[in-house]
Amino acid sequence: MKKTSLLLLICFIYIEGQAQKSAENQLGAWYMYNGSHKISEKYALKTMAHFRYFELANAFQQEIYRLGINYTFTPSTNITFGVSYATGDIAYDTSSINLYESRFYEDLNLKSSWRKLTIKHRFRFEQRFIHRDLTTNQFQNWVRYDFNINYPISKLWSAYLFNEIFLNLNSPQTFVQNWTGAGFLYKWDSNIQLKMGYFQIKSATMILNRVQLGLILNTNVTKKQ
Repeated sequence: MKKTSLLLLICFIYIEGQAQKSAENQLGAWYMYNGSHKISEKYALKTMAHFRYFELANAFQQEIYRLGINYTFTPSTNITFGVSYATGDIAYDTSSINLYESRFYEDLNLKSSWRKLTIKHRFRFEQRFIHRDLTTNQFQNWVRYDFNINYPISKLWSAYLFNEIFLNLNSPQTFVQNWTGAGFLYKWDSNIQLKMGYFQIKSATMILNRVQLGLILNTNVTKKQ
């Protein structure tokens, strides 16, 4: 009986140890930089660099860089055209070939307010050139919709809530992912904000949990002229 109990205990510990190595059982982290640099009354440069991990500071998942040119029609409507490059490890805790992507993207950004709330809608269209290995290449058209609400808590702090849906128009399974999260923004000074949040990534096969830690830099060279 004791041997059976010991064997069951060893099996349980082994199974738990294996389960802990699942990507879904890890709290991952995204370390983010986002920038907006106004270069004229209507135009601004958009910059971005994200470093994403399956764990808080280990197990690389993805890094992505983005550069775009933004044009403002009105205070509530603007568009962005840009390019991005990403590389990622598609498997957690096992060896795999990295995935490389080059993308073009187009954004339509709409903003409104209701009482103290700032409400933003972003419609993004992406053309993704995906390189899985030396011989396998794919082209995919993606559509993304992001809904974001911001509420000011004080002069320095605000809270945000967002939900973003991803669709792959070239796949029979159109739905790809849904991101839902919330967090806080801290105004460091007139140009810098710090971002701290948490969100879930839901796909057809798994649910991942992520912490967001970010730096937001906004500059305006027209003020120096």
